[in-house]
Amino acid sequence: MSSAPEIGRDGQWDRGPDAGEKETRLQGKRHGNGTVEGVQKAEEDRESLMMELTRLVQKVVKESSWWERQGIDCAILASAFLSLPAAFLLLRSSEFLLFVLGILVMGVAHAIITIKGTHLASHGSLSESQAWGEFWAVFFIEVRDSPPDLSSSSEPHKDDTESVCGSFTARAGVTAHIKMHHAHTNILGLGDSSTWRVPFLPRSVYLFLAPLTVPIITPLVALSQLKGHTVFQKVRTVLMVSLGLYSQYWLLIHVSGFQSPASALLCMLICRAMFSLPYIHHIGLPMFSPTRRPKRILQMTHGVLNLPRNPVLDWIFGHSLINCHVEHHLFPFLSDNMCLKVKPVVSKYLKEKKLPYQEDSYLSRLRLFFHKYQELMVFAPAITELVGVQ
Repeated sequence: MSSAPEIGRDGQWDRGPDAGEKETRLQGKRHGNGTVEGVQKAEEDRESLMMELTRLVQKVVKESSWWERQGIDCAILASAFLSLPAAFLLLRSSEFLLFVLGILVMGVAHAIITIKGTHLASHGSLSESQAWGEFWAVFFIEVRDSPPDLSSSSEPHKDDTESVCGSFTARAGVTAHIKMHHAHTNILGLGDSSTWRVPFLPRSVYLFLAPLTVPIITPLVALSQLKGHTVFQKVRTVLMVSLGLYSQYWLLIHVSGFQSPASALLCMLICRAMFSLPYIHHIGLPMFSPTRRPKRILQMTHGVLNLPRNPVLDWIFGHSLINCHVEHHLFPFLSDNMCLKVKPVVSKYLKEKKLPYQEDSYLSRLRLFFHKYQELMVFAPAITELVGVQ
């Protein structure tokens, strides 16, 4: 069994100063005994809770094999890649059921690679080697056509490079997701969902029709992030995005035998939009002010919830995005399978310490979002202050 990497006191893997933003801001409110010393003591207690939970999780990680830490998730991703030739061949069939099966296989494989693979790669969860982690980040983030995390307005770095079939730079994806969404989860204007607000869209269109346009929007978003880049980088990105899209189109025409460009493009759209579901994990939960943010363990336990297990969603999206989202935000560099393994430890600890461990069904969250759409996505959400516990 190879040695597992260490987890820092803030729940991040110990990978240097860029591993994650450490939040040590002293809150201005007076709590506890009403003195600054009381505030500092309360903060130390909250910090010690995170450190204690980190030690418990680290113990589970160290006792786990490579297969548990990365192997299972790598096997799922490999199975998605291996299923693609079968999908293209099934799409050659004149039998309706076999043709539909081909679309389903390709849609599932595309979703696993672009959602689960990209998410794990952005966190460095596919390898304990930094070099391999960077390789997989480039491979999955740049060789893909799913949208980046738009919860921030951070600009991509100007020195990034695109791969042969890429849409976005790896560093831009990591910056938006890790350094913005995770570091500033539910912090108003930083790690919230404000970028996704489209107030002029009716709620039904926003929830159920707009996500289907993601495959079309993705290349446009990639191009919009090129502001400030050199002419060479702009031309290169346009060529790489075009090549990525054309490769699938070419295979559908020449391998699957599609007779017209329109039918091939329609098939691409269906496969890529098949699992474009609205993400509502954080919407409707407490939002915090950038100037009065809680400690990390409070921020994540109040601002994140888990959805119940679902065989299809667990396989395609991964546990860290579905039923272990709380664990993922507390320890973002754990793989999907390790999030599932530490889930009993985390849930038991948080409940023992009287901290929130939020769970709800997807339909329940969807109903809440639907009925409170105006309040949550058109107007600014209310700010929560954790009085007495910060």
